Parts: sequence; structure tokens; C-alpha cells
Amino acid sequence: MKIVIVANGTLCQTDRLLSRIQQADMVIAADGGAVHLNHMGIVPRIIIGDLDSIPENILSMFKEKQVKILKHPARKDQTDMELCMEYAMTHGCTDLLIMGATSTRLDHTLANIFILRRLAAQGIPTTLIDAHNEIHIVVSHLTLTGCPGDLLSVIPISDHVQGLTLEGLEYPLTNQTLCMGSTMGISNVFTQDKAHISLKSGAVLVIKPKEES
Repeated sequence: MKIVIVANGTLCQTDRLLSRIQQADMVIAADGGAVHLNHMGIVPRIIIGDLDSIPENILSMFKEKQVKILKHPARKDQTDMELCMEYAMTHGCTDLLIMGATSTRLDHTLANIFILRRLAAQGIPTTLIDAHNEIHIVVSHLTLTGCPGDLLSVIPISDHVQGLTLEGLEYPLTNQTLCMGSTMGISNVFTQDKAHISLKSGAVLVIKPKEES
């Protein structure tokens, strides 16, 4: 099941993002993400969170449309994003797309990125996208589509990453070992329409940035 989670962070509402939301089997709003969906004319299956970021008129409108509301207390041990992710995992998610999960709040942004590792460990392909980046965490392998000249960064986020192999890039690697803190994988470049990343152990953060025109 393809699931999209829309959070309350920065979200540029492009036709491409709208199309990907419309193709989902389930759309989940993480609290104020419901505001983004309202602006796009999309009704989520469920809204999850403490509801502190949704204007009352929008919440009432979605209630009238029979949207399920799962309210949590403000004082809780999990973020709204984590609650949404767990809901997706327990409702048959096989492919997850997260939008609106980055913002000027670096703490929330980092938490939302690193939460992807739990999904990667369970074999659920997950993509976090914003106006400037496509973000993945990889623990085994990943193939990304791009164009020659597109940038790609591969950053170790475990103490050691072993057996790292990069193909389809200007700076390929074969069975390389990297330590956390290494910048060797920053700003690699697509040479083909596909890039392949694989590793034997550890985890890497893979970011496909969009350069400013």
C-alpha cells in the first residue's frame, strides 16, 4: 500500500507533488499538514496529532467530510510524525512518501529524517521530499533515477559503513569502508539516468539535492 504523510513543515505545492499525493492509497495528515492538504483540495484519510496547528474551521470541515481524527495529548513521548509513521506501518504500508517534514526547526527536521532508518530496517521504501531535496536512508541497496549532471550525496550515519558500492556516478566506489563523519560521498554526480547505491552493513543518508537555477 502506497501511503503519503503530509506534515506541517515547509511545503511547496507543485503539480508534481500533487500528482504523487493523488496516486497514494492512503493520505495521512500529521497535525497541521491538514492545512497544506486543504489548500491542495485533498481530503486525508486520517489526521493524527495533538491538533495544535490546525485552525478550528479547517478541522471542523474535515470532520464534516468524515475524516478520522486521532487526537493525542500535547504532552506525549512521540512527535506527530512518529505517530503517523507508526499508523502507516500498522496499516499495510509498503511504500511511504513524506512531505512537509523539513522546516526552520532543525531538531524536528533531523528527527524526521532519522526516523526513516526504522522503516529502512523493515524493508519499507521511504522517501522524504521537500522543495530542495529528495532524502533516503539506505541499509542495503537503492536505485535512484536522475539525469546526467544531477547531484547525489551519500553520507555515513553509522559508526562504520562497510561494502559501500556506488555505480552510475562520476566518482564510483567499490566495496568501500567509510566512517561516520566522512565527507567522501558529498556532491557526487550522475553520469547515467540511474545511480545504484549498495552496502553490506551500516546505514547511509542519501540526498539528491535540486540545485538553484
